[in-house]
Amino acid sequence: MLDIGGGVGAVQHELLKAGIASAVGVEASTAYINVVEEEAQRQGHSDRISSRHGNFVDIVEDVQEANIVTLDRVICCYHDLESLVDLSSQRATELYGIVYPRETPLVRFAFGFINFLMRLRRNPFRIFVHPTATIDRLLRSNGFHRRSYSKTPIWQVAVYGR
Repeated sequence: MLDIGGGVGAVQHELLKAGIASAVGVEASTAYINVVEEEAQRQGHSDRISSRHGNFVDIVEDVQEANIVTLDRVICCYHDLESLVDLSSQRATELYGIVYPRETPLVRFAFGFINFLMRLRRNPFRIFVHPTATIDRLLRSNGFHRRSYSKTPIWQVAVYGR
């Protein structure tokens, strides 16, 4: 599996426990990579997990295909939706799983307020509510169809398959 922006590696560790052969995480934060590696050692699967440091879009040429690609709450933190979804879905041979914000007025207001606070603190980080239809279109153009979908008040979870 390939987990893009996987943070502390929760998805990687769970899928390894469920029986996948190996996991690769691409993460921009070295602190998160350290936690992933420590937890892999603790759980006894450090030989089946590896990490790549960097922005996935920038290092995509050095990232191999995987049966499963996941982006858990990553799309909302990335400004260039089209590049991220297009390039990451090209690396998935079977399944593509994503968790991303719903396009509701409440979520848009909350994200806007958070971005406002970030601007006040002179923090350049922003969060985004990207159009669901654009994500779906990009994935379908790369040969995927939606297999499952669920939602919470804030998040939507979709799994696409080839």
